[in-house]
Amino acid sequence: MIIRPRRLRRNKAVRAMTCETRLSASMFVYPMFVKEGRGIEEEIPAMPGQRRFSADRLPYAVERVVSAGVNAVLLFGLPEKKDFLGSEAYNDDGVIPKALNELKRHFPELLCITDVCLCEYTDHGHCGCPRGEDGYVDNDATLPLLAKAALSHARAGADIVAPSDMMDGRVEAIRAALDEGGHVDTAVMSYSVKYASAFYGPFREAAGSTPAFGDRRTYQMDPRNRREALREIELDVEEGADIVMVKPGLPYLDILSTVKDISPVPVGAYCVSGEYSMIKAASERGWIDERRVVCEAAFSLARAGADIIITYHAPELAGWLSRGEIEF
Repeated sequence: MIIRPRRLRRNKAVRAMTCETRLSASMFVYPMFVKEGRGIEEEIPAMPGQRRFSADRLPYAVERVVSAGVNAVLLFGLPEKKDFLGSEAYNDDGVIPKALNELKRHFPELLCITDVCLCEYTDHGHCGCPRGEDGYVDNDATLPLLAKAALSHARAGADIVAPSDMMDGRVEAIRAALDEGGHVDTAVMSYSVKYASAFYGPFREAAGSTPAFGDRRTYQMDPRNRREALREIELDVEEGADIVMVKPGLPYLDILSTVKDISPVPVGAYCVSGEYSMIKAASERGWIDERRVVCEAAFSLARAGADIIITYHAPELAGWLSRGEIEF
């Protein structure tokens, strides 16, 4: 007898019925950059199609996102003033609280996730407080500042806070601060597995967060390591993370798959700025079909285990899904 797997590939209807991985708009999170000021809507050269918005312009941009079927955004703040300790990160009248106030007023059901880190707010561009002449980031001195930032976001209406700094113990510090502040229902989505990746380049232009000296390899993970990722997941879950994340996405599908196998909580994957910009650059030159590549990338993340996909293509993906334009 000849076994014929091709029988289940013979037409669109059969392939759709028997596909093993499915996408839903409810899985997608759209990252957005919020800049201090008013009336701002500016292009990001390194990320074609993406913009920075001031808080007053943000609802107009989110309307498009929600209309496409995406109901979750991840906010990154760009303050006017920066200092050594990144004090605008935990200013209750800062750029992220203002953005949250606007969004919750216009879209009360929108799921608002906020990035909790210091790199966008410090004058040195690091995710914590450097010490000494070598600029080594002081882990324990950074934790209270991250906790203050998370609490400030929760007070302004954040549904989920997402620490991306990679300091040891920050999930526990943030969870304690939220609980003590009465925000027991605010969830923590930890960037648990965040590699020191070359794929972040366009984001650093978008957020103005390039380090003034050194790099982030002393706190972000070594791309060569796998077991370390599993340890980070275990620690963050023990400390109270409600959701864990792997970042970047596509270069670390092996890590994502293994994390999915061991994690007792939902797993997210971040299709980062470098991945987005490469797809855009190649599609603009006619080298690839942007829609098919974006869809294939999203399916690969879901196939590897992602319950949540953070992607700059979220509105497009949701629109293609709703119109039945995703075909394989």
